[in-house]
Amino acid sequence: MDSSSRRRATRTKLYEAAVTLIAEKGFSATTVEEIAERAGVAKGTVYYNFASKNELFEELLRHGVGLLTASLQKAADETGARGGSRVDALDAMIHAGLGFIDRYPAFTQLYVAELWRTNRTWQATLLVVRQQAVAVVETVIREAVEGGEISEEIDVQLTAAALVGMVLVAALDWQAFQPERTIDDVHSALSRLLQGRVGGGQYDRRP
Repeated sequence: MDSSSRRRATRTKLYEAAVTLIAEKGFSATTVEEIAERAGVAKGTVYYNFASKNELFEELLRHGVGLLTASLQKAADETGARGGSRVDALDAMIHAGLGFIDRYPAFTQLYVAELWRTNRTWQATLLVVRQQAVAVVETVIREAVEGGEISEEIDVQLTAAALVGMVLVAALDWQAFQPERTIDDVHSALSRLLQGRVGGGQYDRRP
């Protein structure tokens, strides 16, 4: 493993340690020493990679939302490669979003909580990375409108934000209050909302 790969691996360990601790204790109560201990590295390693705890958290947001954005884009691309419609791509993106949240629940809880706070030093970064994720959905919706799959009257920007928000809220409710349900249960419910409201019902191929 070269030095670049080692640094990426170290940063990933720090991200995982930080997100778990901050989700448990809150940002202010979490110390750099605790993050280092949880990650299994020296305190100096944290400062070698990040100038401060604030910078670590800001980069954590970039990293986490970047993974979400990539998973959404991959779902859309794979659907297109199979010849699926743009509404099919949106449906696949819902499943991908749920999968991401199921895999990274602590990060998702942290991300949603931070969306409501406006006094953080990383607020500008949060808005940028949020828009990157929503923009992937916007692109697919716009293509669906251009292809005649969705009405031209739809507000593309607001609908994209609503779909992302729907997945986040539904997934958090699923994990907190209905953990006995499977990811397919949740996806099926959200898919029917998508097909019935955005897709107009004409693309619902379920029996």
